Amino acid sequence: MGKGHIAKGLRNGLMAVSLLALAACTTLTSSNIAVSQTGDRPAPTVVPEGTDPDDAVIGRREHPRIIAAYGGVYSDRPAEIMVARIVGRLLDAADQPNAQFQVTILDSSEVNAFALPGGYIYVTRGILALASDTSELAAVLAHEIAHVTLRHARARTDRTRTTAIVDRVITSVFGGDTSTDATASRTRESLAAFGQSQELEADREGIKFSGKAGYDPQAAARFLGVMSRFATFSAGAGKDNEGFLSSHPSTPARIQKAIDTARSMFGKPGLGEVDRAGYLASIAGLTFGDSPAQGSIIGRQFVHPASKFTFTVPQGYTLQNSQSAVVGVAGDGEAVRFDSADVQPNVALTDYLKSGWIAGLKTDSVYSQTHNGIEMATGLAQTDQWFFRVSVMRLDGQVYRFIFAAKADSTRFAQGAASTLESFRRTTASDISGIRKVAIRIVTAKAGDTADSLARQMSALSRGSDLFYIINDLYPGDPVTVGEQYKVVTLQ
Repeated sequence: MGKGHIAKGLRNGLMAVSLLALAACTTLTSSNIAVSQTGDRPAPTVVPEGTDPDDAVIGRREHPRIIAAYGGVYSDRPAEIMVARIVGRLLDAADQPNAQFQVTILDSSEVNAFALPGGYIYVTRGILALASDTSELAAVLAHEIAHVTLRHARARTDRTRTTAIVDRVITSVFGGDTSTDATASRTRESLAAFGQSQELEADREGIKFSGKAGYDPQAAARFLGVMSRFATFSAGAGKDNEGFLSSHPSTPARIQKAIDTARSMFGKPGLGEVDRAGYLASIAGLTFGDSPAQGSIIGRQFVHPASKFTFTVPQGYTLQNSQSAVVGVAGDGEAVRFDSADVQPNVALTDYLKSGWIAGLKTDSVYSQTHNGIEMATGLAQTDQWFFRVSVMRLDGQVYRFIFAAKADSTRFAQGAASTLESFRRTTASDISGIRKVAIRIVTAKAGDTADSLARQMSALSRGSDLFYIINDLYPGDPVTVGEQYKVVTLQ
């Protein structure tokens, strides 16, 4: 999305995309384990023992793309230290004490973790928020380390996902060729799924690694169950069922196999380190959902604090977050897509509109205008099924685009597009003050507390009570332990 991306994944407002520079790294536990931090230096050469040079090339090539596609690097020192310590123990258990791995915490609320050839391992802050103890995160990391040591993480095909409405708008606007658009070409990259046999093999090896490292070997099965519940919850909220379970399928049979594997290797349950208190202390204050710095939706208004702009869509539009754009959808078959593009400073906006990236553009309709001191250019386009009002604007050197789509033109449609353009302006202090951060807070159960009473602390969030039970692996009516700590998600 260019500088200060405004695109965020369509997860009911739970994901963000932001292009950052290559990650530098800081060693936290040994010279062989690094956790990425935001920076402008190239990532180090990371080559685990026994891997081919090609593996390192693949990892180095894809690493910056992953960083960009998943919202950049999430900086949280306690979480970084915790992750690095877990990986250090797992590498020793995997008989890879001298291997070099770079672990990156991605600034995405998607519940996901994956590995690239060459020793690059990624966990999202979304998966950190869902796990409830150190052993559960260790199970995820051990699984990904297993994919690397088992040589699974090689040459997988990236895939792009968009919602049906965004797909229709993109294919119509770009003549079915999204590769002609710089923004579309930078939509979320996801690694293709491993085969079932590879997943089961990584399950087994991962359980062996985590159990040998001293963690609760039953955590893998436990956390698979939690992730399955969260996937169902997310689907109910209108989110597509992507993330870890889309590329790491979870079934009752797979969970049972993980239980049986842990029993056969390490004996009865109850063995191994869990460290719930230490884990919760490390993720206290973790951002949940959208990162405010990457843009926030407040009703019909979108505010981007970093790039310092805001706009408001017309009545009847519901703003959502697609993988490469902010998308507004109206119930009567209208839509608006807002994104950004890389345009050279010496290229006039009218010339950019006429440069061929829009299918069906009526070149004689293109004209310049200015709103709120911001230069803009607008034009009309039409295909067999859609009518478009397309506008571009340049703010602080960055070009942004509005694409309004409808089955047919109308006065109301034209007025809605015009009012949105007129609302595009620089942010004010009052705009920024309306943004609320959503973060994890750790609470301690007191006498008389129940799961239900603690869940009510999340009532300010949509379906907050349901979410409370899932992120704490509880069910309605469950008792809670006095003095035990639990996660709540609150507005701050």
